[in-house]
Amino acid sequence: MVQDGISAEDLFSKPTGVTYKDFLILPGYIDFSPDDVDLTTRVTREISIKIPIVSSPMDTVTESKMAIALALKGGIGIIHSNNTIEEQVNEVEKVKRFENGFILDPICLSPKHRISDVDAIKQKYGFSGIPITEDGTLRSKLLGIVTNRDIDFEKDRSRYLEEVMTTDLVTAPEGVSLSEANKILRESKKGKLPIVDKQGRLVSLMSRTDLKKNKDYPNASKDDRKRLRVGAAVSTHPHDRERIDALIEAHTDILVIDSAQGYSVWQINLIKELKKKYPDQQIMAGNVVTKEQAIALIEAGADALRIGMGPGSICITQDTMACGRAQATAVYHTASVAKKYGVPVVADGGIANMGDIAKALAIGASTVMMGSLLAGTQESPGEYIYKDGVRLKKYRGMASLEAMKEGGAKRYFADDQKIRVAQGVSGTVIDKGSVFDFVPYLIQGVKHAFQDMGVRSIPELHEKLYNKKLRFEPRSLAAQLQGGVHNLYSYQKPIIGAE
Repeated sequence: MVQDGISAEDLFSKPTGVTYKDFLILPGYIDFSPDDVDLTTRVTREISIKIPIVSSPMDTVTESKMAIALALKGGIGIIHSNNTIEEQVNEVEKVKRFENGFILDPICLSPKHRISDVDAIKQKYGFSGIPITEDGTLRSKLLGIVTNRDIDFEKDRSRYLEEVMTTDLVTAPEGVSLSEANKILRESKKGKLPIVDKQGRLVSLMSRTDLKKNKDYPNASKDDRKRLRVGAAVSTHPHDRERIDALIEAHTDILVIDSAQGYSVWQINLIKELKKKYPDQQIMAGNVVTKEQAIALIEAGADALRIGMGPGSICITQDTMACGRAQATAVYHTASVAKKYGVPVVADGGIANMGDIAKALAIGASTVMMGSLLAGTQESPGEYIYKDGVRLKKYRGMASLEAMKEGGAKRYFADDQKIRVAQGVSGTVIDKGSVFDFVPYLIQGVKHAFQDMGVRSIPELHEKLYNKKLRFEPRSLAAQLQGGVHNLYSYQKPIIGAE
């Protein structure tokens, strides 16, 4: 049989580290459409998801809104731990309870807010059905609701909401079942259904849009009780044992031991301790980049490995610490050894586009973990800002000085040190719209990549990888330049999600 290119084993046997840009995958035979590609994959030994995307546990990337959106689309989000135990558990519980169809933390305004405040919320979040409570907070007495029909034709945007809000309300009592609330919403023909306690205080909100989401996302990542799946980050520090117990009690699906360098006595001992105390709890360990590190964590009991040390866009670990590994090389070598134990690896960092996702999967990863690609979406934490007319969101490394001051230092064994050395930076990323539009765009691109490679699934891709039928070719810097946009006076980048 005539074969061009080289095998992955040959590509990664060289002493020089390889990144995703340093190679291409040679095309295969096409006899199917992109829609025939199935991206179902394992994220841990026991947990499978429909798309190979995991969000990074960073405080500018993943809280409940991101985790809910990703789970609905078939991936999974990992809630960051740069917060109190109660705050992190609350974020996890929001995800686990979301399947009930209730918005547990609706945005509220007071009667003395103005129509312009509703406009600002609509611009930022994309909706305008706002409950009006006595003091503008949840658990305050419900007075009315403001929807588009109340304000669309109002020219004076400075009017108080008490002047325009609807006060003839249809509500449901606290404790109402999903089916009962759905019936009330359907019969009332309203877009929003406030849920109130016996004193008339707002406790949650049901939205017709969110009810439709439950029907529109058949690939949602769910546990055996039909709740959305979610992961949460923890550290190896002794004071995080209380956090771990609370997260497990909140039914966190995956505990992610969050460490920049995971090959340590503390992480190994923690994995053993947790597996003895909670044998069924799925644990993602890391970060690691070598076979030796991978084997140690797997033998300690890890159910998944997080791979990467320094490849992230906001990470400067390799420059400041002189340690790390080129990401593609790290993924291939750790995945090849983890495969023998039946443990999936998560490629964490260095994912700049859909091609990088396909490449990470092609060299052995079962999923990819993304930070910067998701940081600019509507569902990521933080406020939008404008600079030179461009809509941006803040994005920072958990080892940036800014993040470490707020608790991120524990990931780098630096939370009790007087002098802290930054291994990350703070910056901004461009607005990418909603995860509900952006992730399908990425996934469709990955499906096209699989079609070009001539494979219909991730297991088939890995089979071709290890039997050397999947062929690779290194590319020079000149080839990399030629493979991108070049020789144009100007060009317009494709619009995400455009038809």
